[in-house]
Formats: sequence, C-alpha cells, structure tokens
Amino acid sequence: MSKKRFIAGATCPSCKESDTMRWWQEHHVEMVECVKCGHTDRRSPIASEASESDPKQEDGQVIGIFKPQ
Repeated sequence: MSKKRFIAGATCPSCKESDTMRWWQEHHVEMVECVKCGHTDRRSPIASEASESDPKQEDGQVIGIFKPQ
C-alpha cells in the first residue's frame, strides 16, 4: 500500500469540509477519501490520463488530479 497524502484545498463533495481529502493508489487504482465523513471515490489511472488529454471531457465531481512528485 502506498503512502496516503492529503490534498491541500480540496473540499469533500459529501460533507463540504475543506482540507479533509486524502489520496493514495491501491492496485493501480487512485483512491480519494474524506477523513471526516468517510466519503470515497475510485478512479483508474487510465481514466485520469484520458481526461487530461481531452479537455472536452469534464467530470463535474473532480476538482483536479493530484500527482505527487
């Protein structure tokens, strides 16, 4: 399991709290979780790369894609 990292400035779509979202990658799947309410989202990295290459595709629930250095 990789290290979980907080996403600065991110707001949870469920509880609307700011700075409570953390990101990590598990079995080649990007995971995002709110530590306050437990809301989770999953996304395959292939889907993330496709949305970056095609700016016409927009996902209303995604604020931005965090790529750690």
